[in-house]
Amino acid sequence: MSAQGAAFRLATYYSALFAAVGVHLPFWPLWLKDRGLSPTEIGLILATTYLVKSIVNPLIGHLVDRRGERRRPMLWLAAAAALAWMGFALTSGFWPILILTVVALGLWSGIMPIGEALALRTTQAHGIDYGRVRLWGSAAFIATAIACGRLLVDQPPAILVWLIAGLLAVMALTCAALPDTRVAVPEGGRSLPLKPLVTSAAFLLFLTAGSLNSASHTVYYAFSTIHWKAAGIPDDTIGLLWSEGVIAEIVLFAMSGRVVRRCGPAGLLALAGLAGVVRWTTLGLTTELPLLAAAQLLHAATFACAHLGAMHFLRGVPDGLAARAQGIYAAVALGVAPGLMSPFTGRLYEALGGHAFLVMGVLSALMALAAAQMARLRPAGKPL
Repeated sequence: MSAQGAAFRLATYYSALFAAVGVHLPFWPLWLKDRGLSPTEIGLILATTYLVKSIVNPLIGHLVDRRGERRRPMLWLAAAAALAWMGFALTSGFWPILILTVVALGLWSGIMPIGEALALRTTQAHGIDYGRVRLWGSAAFIATAIACGRLLVDQPPAILVWLIAGLLAVMALTCAALPDTRVAVPEGGRSLPLKPLVTSAAFLLFLTAGSLNSASHTVYYAFSTIHWKAAGIPDDTIGLLWSEGVIAEIVLFAMSGRVVRRCGPAGLLALAGLAGVVRWTTLGLTTELPLLAAAQLLHAATFACAHLGAMHFLRGVPDGLAARAQGIYAAVALGVAPGLMSPFTGRLYEALGGHAFLVMGVLSALMALAAAQMARLRPAGKPL
């Protein structure tokens, strides 16, 4: 397969994946509310997504590394997730919805670390700029979020089940078309030992930096819209502020090759932490629109730089450990850390209002310190 063909297939996969996320992340709470769940029950359902990631992703990564395959497990998981999601149309009541959420999101979230491991190996083998294929996912997120918002003006929230299930089915098709990237399995089917990786000081600092970054975004994701609306900012302007952040992320991904060469993985993580200090401090001290607009441009650093730094750091993991390393990162940094922080964000915002963002700035500062220490231990950005 040519480099151009591989890049196109990866871009198509990311587009389908994040098209589904663009419907689920902003709008799924509307479906839960339409099913009669209380705000507390909705919060518990959403918090379950973090717990599911922390359990499922390392387990699936372990199984995938033992087999060496990437594409076929992704295909089966995506197809099963699409079928499971259709079950929501027949489900009501807190406990049945919670149980189905664990199953459906367990299948869906298990695809992501395998997909990243496949994408990193494929882009490295073909000399493809990872950021330039990943940006299509961000573009699809914006497009589907805007389209779904307009659709819901005239359609009931019940349509969300079929939209997400359909997009997951499309993702299954894109998984089937991915390069059949495999890694060699050691003789006897025994996978590479995990202990050298999880006891590496550089890898532990990497997990610390990633966890602090995810935790620092929790107030933003939960309360920025509420905070800005209370300050009198119109809904359409708030939507533009959110879109501006994702557009900045896309621009950064488009020029990622130069940025990665200049900064390296640890440098990107440190830059994300420093940008977080500026961004969250600004959001914590003002609701003046020009300053908010300027701060939102820093999403290119706090999210995109952090993601690029993480992926290029994990590129240094041996192939036989790649899926497990991705699973551990997804479980700890993207699952446990924000999952533990989320229950406190409500209390922080109730007690401090917009000043809760200042606490997030402290987390970003600690992230920058962890990344700087990581760079000192591993100047070349290698986990081991």
